[in-house]
Amino acid sequence: MNNPDILLNRAKALRLNGLITHWDEIADADWLAAVLQWEEEERSDRSMRRRTRAARLGHFKQLSDYDWHWPRRIDRAAVEDLMTLSFMNDAANIVFIGPNGVGKSTLARNVAHQALICGHTVVFRTASEMLGELAALDSDAALRRRLHHYAAADVLAIDEVGYLSYSNRHADLLFELISRRYEKRSTIITTNRPFADWSEVFPNAACVVSLVDRLMHRSEVISIEGDSYRFKEAAERSKAQREKRTSRSSGEKVPAA
Repeated sequence: MNNPDILLNRAKALRLNGLITHWDEIADADWLAAVLQWEEEERSDRSMRRRTRAARLGHFKQLSDYDWHWPRRIDRAAVEDLMTLSFMNDAANIVFIGPNGVGKSTLARNVAHQALICGHTVVFRTASEMLGELAALDSDAALRRRLHHYAAADVLAIDEVGYLSYSNRHADLLFELISRRYEKRSTIITTNRPFADWSEVFPNAACVVSLVDRLMHRSEVISIEGDSYRFKEAAERSKAQREKRTSRSSGEKVPAA
């Protein structure tokens, strides 16, 4: 790590022109390697914070806390393989399909977060948020800039496709975005509707078949079957509250949490 040529290349990568100009004077300094490491770490931390803010992943449950026993069907090995990010090497897409509450968004956020940790740019948006924003832009220049923003991300995660119906305008915008990313960058989709039903999500849109074709080509589809985990947690909380109230009304002491 203290090889002068390696240290010089690191300084050039950091564009520390002041150090490079005086390199002959400092090349053998004991503090040089530490200074370069501090600068690299600080820039890496700043980059991570900046990319995390831009991604807008929000709060989510870590994959280590995901209840794999709750869904009736899920390919755990396939999901864990996604965390290696090998799908990005082929610009492959990921599609999580399943009913409400089975953890599709949680899994998508975990994959997106792993991409962030590995230095990639990530954008995570709901379909309604993203398409509503694009459709509301009132100039071609603004629309081009925003489409470029979404198209340029290393990983674009579009959450909750299928929960609302969209106009032809929205369908055309999504098709344009997917076409720009096609075979260049990976897109993650979560949806509660099989692709055969997307004509109901985008009724009368002529581009639906082509849109699905581009999404499905070289994609990994993770199908999840099961009941809503949110309903399960709500039922458990209600049961705990009833038991707590019953204990209080009977005069029993309730252990402190």
